Amino acid sequence: MTEPRHQQLDRLLSIMARLRDPVSGCEWDLAQNFATIAPYTIEEAYEVADAIAREDLAALRDELGDLLLQVVFHARMAEEDGHFAFGDVANAISNKLETRHPHIFGDDKTGDAQTERWEKVKANERSAKGETSAVDGVAISLPALMRAEKLQKRAARVGFDWPDPSGAADKVREEMDELAEAPDAEKLEEAGDLLFAAVNLVRLNGIAPEDALRAANAKFERRFRAMEAFAERDGKPFDGLPLGEQEAYWQEVKASERAETA
Repeated sequence: MTEPRHQQLDRLLSIMARLRDPVSGCEWDLAQNFATIAPYTIEEAYEVADAIAREDLAALRDELGDLLLQVVFHARMAEEDGHFAFGDVANAISNKLETRHPHIFGDDKTGDAQTERWEKVKANERSAKGETSAVDGVAISLPALMRAEKLQKRAARVGFDWPDPSGAADKVREEMDELAEAPDAEKLEEAGDLLFAAVNLVRLNGIAPEDALRAANAKFERRFRAMEAFAERDGKPFDGLPLGEQEAYWQEVKASERAETA
Protein backbone atom coordinates (compact mmCIF):
# COMPACT_ATOMS: atom_id res chain seq x y z
CA MET A 1 0.00 0.00 0.00
CA THR A 2 1.35 3.40 -1.00
CA GLU A 3 2.02 5.82 1.84
CA PRO A 4 0.05 9.09 1.89
CA ARG A 5 1.90 11.85 0.07
CA HIS A 6 2.59 13.86 3.21
CA GLN A 7 4.23 10.82 4.82
CA GLN A 8 6.48 10.28 1.79
CA LEU A 9 7.60 13.90 1.90
CA ASP A 10 8.01 13.85 5.69
CA ARG A 11 10.26 10.80 5.30
CA LEU A 12 12.50 12.66 2.83
CA LEU A 13 12.67 15.73 5.07
CA SER A 14 13.55 13.55 8.06
CA ILE A 15 16.32 11.80 6.12
CA MET A 16 17.80 15.15 5.13
CA ALA A 17 17.65 16.39 8.73
CA ARG A 18 19.42 13.22 9.88
CA LEU A 19 22.13 13.61 7.25
CA ARG A 20 22.72 17.19 8.43
CA ASP A 21 22.65 16.36 12.13
CA PRO A 22 25.78 18.04 13.58
CA VAL A 23 26.47 15.09 15.89
CA SER A 24 25.46 11.95 14.00
CA GLY A 25 25.10 13.21 10.44
CA CYS A 26 27.04 12.45 7.27
CA GLU A 27 30.42 14.18 7.08
CA TRP A 28 30.01 15.02 3.37
CA ASP A 29 26.48 16.44 3.76
CA LEU A 30 27.54 18.52 6.76
CA ALA A 31 30.42 20.03 4.81
CA GLN A 32 28.15 21.43 2.08
CA ASN A 33 26.72 24.92 1.68
CA PHE A 34 24.52 26.69 -0.87
CA ALA A 35 27.43 27.40 -3.21
CA THR A 36 28.78 23.85 -3.22
CA ILE A 37 25.36 22.29 -3.78
CA ALA A 38 24.29 24.71 -6.54
CA PRO A 39 26.26 22.92 -9.31
CA TYR A 40 24.54 19.65 -8.40
CA THR A 41 21.16 21.38 -8.58
CA ILE A 42 21.90 22.59 -12.10
CA GLU A 43 23.24 19.18 -13.13
CA GLU A 44 20.13 17.40 -11.84
CA ALA A 45 17.86 19.77 -13.77
CA TYR A 46 19.72 18.88 -16.96
CA GLU A 47 19.45 15.17 -16.17
CA VAL A 48 15.69 15.60 -15.86
CA ALA A 49 15.66 17.23 -19.29
CA ASP A 50 17.81 14.41 -20.68
CA ALA A 51 15.43 11.73 -19.39
CA ILE A 52 12.54 13.58 -21.03
CA ALA A 53 14.41 13.85 -24.31
CA ARG A 54 15.10 10.10 -24.22
CA GLU A 55 11.45 9.43 -23.31
CA ASP A 56 12.69 7.27 -20.43
CA LEU A 57 9.97 7.57 -17.80
CA ALA A 58 11.70 5.26 -15.32
CA ALA A 59 14.77 7.49 -15.47
CA LEU A 60 12.55 10.57 -15.26
CA ARG A 61 11.08 9.31 -11.98
CA ASP A 62 14.57 8.85 -10.53
CA GLU A 63 15.91 12.17 -11.86
CA LEU A 64 12.91 14.08 -10.49
CA GLY A 65 13.70 12.52 -7.12
CA ASP A 66 17.30 13.69 -7.40
CA LEU A 67 16.07 17.19 -8.28
CA LEU A 68 13.64 17.19 -5.35
CA LEU A 69 16.52 16.27 -3.07
CA GLN A 70 18.29 19.44 -4.18
CA VAL A 71 15.31 21.55 -3.09
CA VAL A 72 15.14 19.72 0.23
CA PHE A 73 18.90 20.12 0.75
CA HIS A 74 18.85 23.88 0.14
CA ALA A 75 15.75 24.32 2.31
CA ARG A 76 17.34 22.36 5.15
CA MET A 77 20.47 24.50 5.14
CA ALA A 78 18.34 27.65 5.10
CA GLU A 79 16.29 26.35 8.03
CA GLU A 80 19.44 25.63 10.02
CA ASP A 81 20.53 29.24 9.48
CA GLY A 82 17.11 30.55 10.54
CA HIS A 83 16.06 31.89 7.12
CA PHE A 84 13.22 29.66 5.91
CA ALA A 85 12.15 26.01 5.83
CA PHE A 86 10.82 23.64 3.19
CA GLY A 87 7.24 24.57 4.10
CA ASP A 88 7.99 28.20 3.33
CA VAL A 89 9.32 27.20 -0.09
CA ALA A 90 6.16 25.22 -0.82
CA ASN A 91 3.94 28.07 0.39
CA ALA A 92 5.82 30.62 -1.70
CA ILE A 93 5.31 28.72 -4.95
CA SER A 94 1.69 27.95 -4.04
CA ASN A 95 1.03 31.64 -3.46
CA LYS A 96 2.73 32.54 -6.73
CA LEU A 97 0.68 30.02 -8.71
CA GLU A 98 -2.58 31.27 -7.23
CA THR A 99 -1.64 34.90 -7.86
CA ARG A 100 -0.64 34.19 -11.46
CA HIS A 101 -3.89 32.34 -12.19
CA PRO A 102 -6.66 34.66 -10.98
CA HIS A 103 -9.00 33.17 -13.59
CA ILE A 104 -8.67 29.82 -11.78
CA PHE A 105 -8.21 30.74 -8.11
CA GLY A 106 -9.58 34.30 -8.00
CA ASP A 107 -12.61 36.31 -9.04
CA ASP A 108 -11.51 36.88 -12.65
CA LYS A 109 -13.35 34.14 -14.53
CA THR A 110 -13.29 35.74 -17.97
CA GLY A 111 -10.30 33.78 -19.25
CA ASP A 112 -9.61 36.64 -21.68
CA ALA A 113 -6.17 38.01 -22.51
CA GLN A 114 -4.45 35.37 -20.41
CA THR A 115 -0.97 36.19 -21.74
CA GLU A 116 -1.42 39.91 -21.02
CA ARG A 117 -2.67 39.16 -17.53
CA TRP A 118 0.26 36.79 -16.91
CA GLU A 119 2.79 39.40 -17.98
CA LYS A 120 1.10 42.06 -15.85
CA VAL A 121 1.23 39.84 -12.78
CA LYS A 122 4.90 39.04 -13.38
CA ALA A 123 5.64 42.74 -13.89
CA ASN A 124 3.97 43.52 -10.56
CA GLU A 125 6.06 40.82 -8.90
CA ARG A 126 9.27 42.30 -10.33
CA SER A 127 8.21 45.76 -9.20
CA ALA A 128 7.61 44.45 -5.69
CA LYS A 129 11.19 43.16 -5.68
CA GLY A 130 12.48 46.59 -6.63
CA GLU A 131 13.32 45.58 -10.19
CA THR A 132 12.98 48.54 -12.55
CA SER A 133 14.68 47.49 -15.78
CA ALA A 134 12.97 45.25 -18.34
CA VAL A 135 15.98 42.94 -18.11
CA ASP A 136 16.10 42.72 -14.31
CA GLY A 137 15.76 39.28 -12.82
CA VAL A 138 17.29 37.26 -15.68
CA ALA A 139 19.51 34.86 -13.74
CA ILE A 140 23.23 35.27 -14.41
CA SER A 141 23.78 31.55 -13.75
CA LEU A 142 21.63 30.49 -16.72
CA PRO A 143 23.48 28.86 -19.62
CA ALA A 144 24.67 31.69 -21.87
CA LEU A 145 22.53 30.61 -24.83
CA MET A 146 19.38 30.49 -22.75
CA ARG A 147 20.17 33.77 -21.01
CA ALA A 148 20.70 35.51 -24.35
CA GLU A 149 17.25 34.39 -25.49
CA LYS A 150 15.63 35.55 -22.25
CA LEU A 151 17.33 38.95 -22.40
CA GLN A 152 16.15 39.40 -25.99
CA LYS A 153 12.58 38.42 -25.09
CA ARG A 154 12.58 40.91 -22.22
CA ALA A 155 13.80 43.66 -24.56
CA ALA A 156 11.16 42.68 -27.12
CA ARG A 157 8.40 43.21 -24.55
CA VAL A 158 9.19 46.93 -24.54
CA GLY A 159 9.49 47.13 -28.32
CA PHE A 160 13.25 46.73 -28.75
CA ASP A 161 13.23 44.00 -31.39
CA TRP A 162 13.55 43.43 -35.12
CA PRO A 163 10.15 43.61 -36.86
CA ASP A 164 11.01 40.46 -38.85
CA PRO A 165 13.87 37.93 -39.23
CA SER A 166 15.45 39.77 -42.18
CA GLY A 167 16.91 42.48 -39.96
CA ALA A 168 18.35 39.85 -37.62
CA ALA A 169 19.84 37.99 -40.62
CA ASP A 170 21.57 41.17 -41.79
CA LYS A 171 22.95 41.64 -38.28
CA VAL A 172 24.40 38.11 -38.30
CA ARG A 173 26.21 38.83 -41.57
CA GLU A 174 27.48 42.12 -40.17
CA GLU A 175 28.81 40.42 -37.04
CA MET A 176 30.50 37.71 -39.14
CA ASP A 177 32.40 40.38 -41.04
CA GLU A 178 33.36 42.19 -37.83
CA LEU A 179 34.69 38.97 -36.30
CA ALA A 180 36.76 38.23 -39.40
CA GLU A 181 38.28 41.72 -39.35
CA ALA A 182 38.76 42.09 -35.60
CA PRO A 183 42.25 42.10 -34.06
CA ASP A 184 42.98 39.27 -31.63
CA ALA A 185 42.30 41.47 -28.60
CA GLU A 186 38.73 42.09 -29.79
CA LYS A 187 37.82 38.64 -31.15
CA LEU A 188 36.23 37.45 -27.90
CA GLU A 189 33.80 40.39 -27.88
CA GLU A 190 33.03 40.08 -31.59
CA ALA A 191 32.51 36.33 -31.29
CA GLY A 192 30.01 36.98 -28.51
CA ASP A 193 28.21 39.55 -30.65
CA LEU A 194 27.95 37.00 -33.47
CA LEU A 195 26.50 34.32 -31.20
CA PHE A 196 24.06 36.81 -29.66
CA ALA A 197 22.91 37.86 -33.14
CA ALA A 198 22.49 34.22 -34.16
CA VAL A 199 20.29 33.61 -31.11
CA ASN A 200 18.17 36.57 -32.18
CA LEU A 201 17.77 35.24 -35.71
CA VAL A 202 16.79 31.77 -34.53
CA ARG A 203 14.35 33.20 -31.97
CA LEU A 204 12.65 35.39 -34.58
CA ASN A 205 12.11 32.29 -36.70
CA GLY A 206 10.01 30.89 -33.88
CA ILE A 207 12.58 28.35 -32.74
CA ALA A 208 14.03 28.00 -29.25
CA PRO A 209 17.82 28.40 -29.68
CA GLU A 210 18.53 25.85 -26.95
CA ASP A 211 16.37 23.26 -28.74
CA ALA A 212 17.99 24.04 -32.09
CA LEU A 213 21.54 23.69 -30.77
CA ARG A 214 20.67 20.53 -28.84
CA ALA A 215 19.31 19.00 -32.05
CA ALA A 216 22.42 20.08 -33.96
CA ASN A 217 24.65 18.55 -31.28
CA ALA A 218 22.76 15.25 -31.50
CA LYS A 219 22.99 15.23 -35.29
CA PHE A 220 26.72 15.97 -35.27
CA GLU A 221 27.39 13.25 -32.68
CA ARG A 222 25.34 10.73 -34.65
CA ARG A 223 27.13 11.51 -37.91
CA PHE A 224 30.58 11.57 -36.32
CA ARG A 225 30.06 8.14 -34.79
CA ALA A 226 28.87 6.88 -38.17
CA MET A 227 32.02 8.24 -39.85
CA GLU A 228 34.17 6.38 -37.34
CA ALA A 229 32.16 3.21 -38.00
CA PHE A 230 32.58 3.55 -41.78
CA ALA A 231 36.33 4.04 -41.39
CA GLU A 232 36.52 0.97 -39.16
CA ARG A 233 34.54 -0.95 -41.80
CA ASP A 234 37.26 -0.05 -44.29
CA GLY A 235 40.05 -0.96 -41.89
CA LYS A 236 41.25 2.62 -41.47
CA PRO A 237 41.96 4.49 -38.21
CA PHE A 238 39.73 7.55 -38.47
CA ASP A 239 42.01 9.76 -36.37
CA GLY A 240 44.89 9.16 -38.78
CA LEU A 241 43.05 10.09 -41.97
CA PRO A 242 43.69 13.36 -43.80
CA LEU A 243 40.85 15.86 -43.72
CA GLY A 244 39.86 15.11 -47.31
CA GLU A 245 39.16 11.45 -46.53
CA GLN A 246 37.33 12.35 -43.34
CA GLU A 247 35.16 14.73 -45.35
CA ALA A 248 34.43 11.93 -47.83
CA TYR A 249 33.13 9.78 -44.96
CA TRP A 250 31.05 12.73 -43.76
CA GLN A 251 29.41 12.97 -47.19
CA GLU A 252 28.87 9.19 -47.21
CA VAL A 253 27.07 9.41 -43.88
CA LYS A 254 24.83 12.20 -45.14
CA ALA A 255 24.05 10.22 -48.29
CA SER A 256 23.16 7.15 -46.28
CA GLU A 257 20.82 9.21 -44.10
CA ARG A 258 19.07 10.61 -47.19
CA ALA A 259 18.69 7.09 -48.58
CA GLU A 260 17.12 5.88 -45.34
CA THR A 261 14.51 8.66 -45.34
CA ALA A 262 13.75 8.50 -49.08
